[in-house]
Amino acid sequence: MLVKLFGAAVQGIEATLITIEVNCSRGIRFMLVGLPDTSVKESHERIVSAIEVNGLKFPRRQIVVNMSPADIRKEGSAYDLPLAIGILAASGSVSTDKLGDYLVMGELSLDGTILPLRGALPIALMARENGLKGFILPGANAKEAAVVQGLEVYGVNNIREVVRFFNGESNVPLTSIDIQREFLENRSSFEFDFSEVKGQENVKRALEVAAAGGHNILMVGPPGSGKSMMAKRMPSILPPFSLEEAIETTKIHSVAGKTGFNNSLMTKRPFRAPHHTISDVAMVGGGSYPQPGEISLAHNGILFLDELPEFSRNVLEVMRQPLEDRKITISRAKFTVDYPAGFMMVAAMNPCPCGYHNHPGKECVCPPGAVQKYLNKVSGPLLDRIDIQIEIIPVPFGKISDDTPAERSIDICKRVVKAREIQLRRFKNRIGVFCNAQMNGKMLREYALPDRTGLKLLQTAMERLHLSARAYDRILKVSRTIADLDSSKQVQPSHLAEAISYRNLDREGWAL
Repeated sequence: MLVKLFGAAVQGIEATLITIEVNCSRGIRFMLVGLPDTSVKESHERIVSAIEVNGLKFPRRQIVVNMSPADIRKEGSAYDLPLAIGILAASGSVSTDKLGDYLVMGELSLDGTILPLRGALPIALMARENGLKGFILPGANAKEAAVVQGLEVYGVNNIREVVRFFNGESNVPLTSIDIQREFLENRSSFEFDFSEVKGQENVKRALEVAAAGGHNILMVGPPGSGKSMMAKRMPSILPPFSLEEAIETTKIHSVAGKTGFNNSLMTKRPFRAPHHTISDVAMVGGGSYPQPGEISLAHNGILFLDELPEFSRNVLEVMRQPLEDRKITISRAKFTVDYPAGFMMVAAMNPCPCGYHNHPGKECVCPPGAVQKYLNKVSGPLLDRIDIQIEIIPVPFGKISDDTPAERSIDICKRVVKAREIQLRRFKNRIGVFCNAQMNGKMLREYALPDRTGLKLLQTAMERLHLSARAYDRILKVSRTIADLDSSKQVQPSHLAEAISYRNLDREGWAL
């Protein structure tokens, strides 16, 4: 008897429909074709054990399984469940009446328990797009798949439940969630808040500007000055997720297996902080079986690079293109995968190897030239992609011991959201441009060109401070964001002056 049912293959963050054909006929062989990998080929032993332990009968006949399209490689153990149900249906143990209406995925243990899988959300979205009625998957992934409206989602924990469902012997509870309620309830609660940061008002202002315009930012300061502390609080002042952004980000984390079990939609922007020993493949993604890297897991959120010069030169250099293009392309001989990488980079570093260059109270003990050599570990092209470079000094004791509450993150976030709304209106006809950090030279001349007084100020600053040419565009971008925070249509000289103050590392003689 020949039966057909549906599974899925995940490539990148998108899923492809896989048709599984099972034919049971006279003979004793088991053949699996359609470009399965080793883990799929090994499913035979798991399927036999799961079926027999649960009191069902594995057919002692010739079984041929075809997985199409044959040019797509089928990877992982999540095909165990559809293969087992297909074999039982082909042998007459499972009814085929509803088999073609549902997509089935899940890994089987030897006792028939259905184990979690990766990529539940993109698979569910694909199932709806292909007009399938429902999705049967492990119970631990049911909430994640239930995010997709218009698709029946059934979470199951044992193969017996699936057999009874298709035979009409019992009903599996339908998994449903109120997306809007869950999304709105959880997206504004954060573990860290800027009200806990004492002093550092100029740095907090720089972080607010960075969040408002989507600018990359580098904080340079001695140990203990609060760089990491403030970076961890950045997600609390970013604009809340839109539903579309949340779904896109959840898809990436789902494919990477980072969403956790019994969770549905990501409601907070991701904050990724890889250690400086990370490899370039782990940072940008890839591997024998390509997986998203840290830059993709930080999509729509923040990638925090602490101790920036300590990262491998290769790791930092491979980030240059994703910072510009907001995506990363992983190419293999037979396929190419695109992963989104629209992240905001927040970096921190000491000013020198000993950490006390330009410190107001401690003397730097580094030999001559060490500060410049340390700074040169970060290449010019990478620094060129960092709009804001702010120097931090330690907080004095008077500020640390002050009990006066600092401004809360929620109050800063309101100003950031207001500035982002101005930018969304400005770029509504620009495809792929959402914030000031994405402006090119033409847009800068259209939206951020200052008046004569402002141009004179900028010229004077560049000549006196010996700012590099690459600083010019960055200053204009940041000044446009500062103007948006002030709800100003025109970039004023005061906005330019503040933006100029955020280019510390470009000043000639800073490392001397």
